[in-house]
Amino acid sequence: MISLKRMNAILQKDFKDFSRNFAVSSIIFTPIILGAFYGRIGVDSLESHYMLINMAFAMVASFVQCCLIAEEKEKNTLRGLMLSPATTAEILGGKSLLTFVFTMIVVFFTGYLAEYKPANIAIIAIAVVLSSFFYIALGTLLGLYSKSVMEASVLVMPVFIIFSFGSFLTHSVEKYPILKAATYLPNIQLIELATKVETGAGFADVLVELAIILGWVIASIILTVVIYRKRMVD
Repeated sequence: MISLKRMNAILQKDFKDFSRNFAVSSIIFTPIILGAFYGRIGVDSLESHYMLINMAFAMVASFVQCCLIAEEKEKNTLRGLMLSPATTAEILGGKSLLTFVFTMIVVFFTGYLAEYKPANIAIIAIAVVLSSFFYIALGTLLGLYSKSVMEASVLVMPVFIIFSFGSFLTHSVEKYPILKAATYLPNIQLIELATKVETGAGFADVLVELAIILGWVIASIILTVVIYRKRMVD
């Protein structure tokens, strides 16, 4: 059984750590500010909307999560947490809950201020929630490899570049066929799903894209749990 009390305790501790670290907490406003800027200048393409949304995932879900884990390691408190009565699910769930809430808030306001109005908000919501799980797991994984918040900031940069601007790689697929593999990245699948939704596609029409994103989520969670448990016995 998962103890909600333990998860809540971890959540409250993370919130206090997050609010004290201005360098990390201020990053969550960047996608929102960019969304407001894009909305005011009239940029209304689907690709620009999802560049902002994927940027929000990279900056909040991955970067913030990575820094929260790295800060625990830097302060030598992660080891104590691992050796506490809390289970792996409680620790990773509690450590991810704050990031998930902030990610949903930032993605919502980024899309709202950028004036993105999806044709089917239910499908987009499901895809966004699924995608957030992947980015949070990726952030956790990078945090487990980081020794400090500074190192975490460096490690997360490739994630920011690939998943925020990776959609531009698809424009060169015809010239460089090897880049076709990039079309299966979760950020690209999210854009393809959104494109289908705008043409009137229903839930059944986007099952392939959702399945690919889900596959990334499952793979990233499994890898994160494996690495986490290896760190427990290091």
